[in-house]
Amino acid sequence: MNGDSQTEIVRSAFRAYETGDRELIESVLADDYEFFSPPDPGIDRAAYFERCWPNAGRLESFEFVRLIEQGDEVVATYEAKRFDGTRFRNTEVFRLSGGKIDSTEVYFGWDLE
Repeated sequence: MNGDSQTEIVRSAFRAYETGDRELIESVLADDYEFFSPPDPGIDRAAYFERCWPNAGRLESFEFVRLIEQGDEVVATYEAKRFDGTRFRNTEVFRLSGGKIDSTEVYFGWDLE
């Protein structure tokens, strides 16, 4: 991933979910990666793969509403479609350094029709 913009690194993380490519998601996450969401306030990389990665098998696609790169962060708001046809909207804040995602904060709760 060296030389990729921070936004492209974040796009790669979403692409990994769309394709179920665990190797790709592992390549963009730092070894000391942390994940934050209301039910998971500060879990480590191992817990992330245990608790969050299984969702890759449920998500069909992502459509970005916004991707904003500022400093060492990328803010992504997206609408995701599940394989069952339901959709939702989330916003995530990614912090990056050295070409890897160090942490992700997820803000969620919007189901779409």
